[in-house]
Amino acid sequence: MKSRTAKGRYTAVGLVLTALMLFPVYWMLNVSLTPQQDMRKDPPDLLPLHPTFEGYRAVLDDQLPYLGTSLLIGLGTVALTLLLAAPAGYSLAKLRPRGGGALGLGLLIAQMIPGIVMAMGFYGIFLDLGLLNSWWGLIIADSTIAVPFGVMIFTAFMSGIPGELIAASRIDGAGTFRTFWSVVLPVSRNALVTVSLFSFLWAWSDFVFANTLDGGGDLRPITLGIYKYIGNNNQEWNAIMATAVVASVPAAVLLVLAQRYVAAGVTAGAVKD
Repeated sequence: MKSRTAKGRYTAVGLVLTALMLFPVYWMLNVSLTPQQDMRKDPPDLLPLHPTFEGYRAVLDDQLPYLGTSLLIGLGTVALTLLLAAPAGYSLAKLRPRGGGALGLGLLIAQMIPGIVMAMGFYGIFLDLGLLNSWWGLIIADSTIAVPFGVMIFTAFMSGIPGELIAASRIDGAGTFRTFWSVVLPVSRNALVTVSLFSFLWAWSDFVFANTLDGGGDLRPITLGIYKYIGNNNQEWNAIMATAVVASVPAAVLLVLAQRYVAAGVTAGAVKD
């Protein structure tokens, strides 16, 4: 009985904490359905008593190009991150190059640099190279956040791959690249999904790099598209929140579909047999 009572208390506490964490998401959905004239109502309605879909109509009319650009930048960031991080992780985990420890420390330090500091540095570099206001410039910038994380995840995961498996492939005549491509990558599915997911989410939700490096481009991501509804004397809050709801759907779907792979990927290398 005591055990059941304790479990019930823990469950109740968990439900309360979950409700508190999800309340901003619910409020975002509530405001997205609230008519503009009811935005300043005091007290506000906890439920959309007179729902309107004007905000979602505005999203379909105005925001689809921005969503497409965000999707393009996200997929490009994933591709570039995997292209760089997977071979680097394999090298650090199995090939043990000279200076690998210093490189790992450097990647860890790189993740501690604030994004705004990196954005200002990129602005000067992109200005000289003519990469400002371009979607592929944002892919490069967003990848600098994702690559260090990806290298560490791949290194931790690939360190747990049995050496006998790699040795067997070499006995069969496979070289270093063939071993990496045909043996190591197929068994690193969890790490691949984890790195891909976080790379996409970072690029999808990026605002600092987008606002600094692509404020005047023709192809701008959704984080800048929301600014269309914000002015000095007018804020279309239902359209803003509707855009936020729509922009959250791809991230939520990806998290749900990939959660079991992410759980295995982020804990790889945490323990040793």
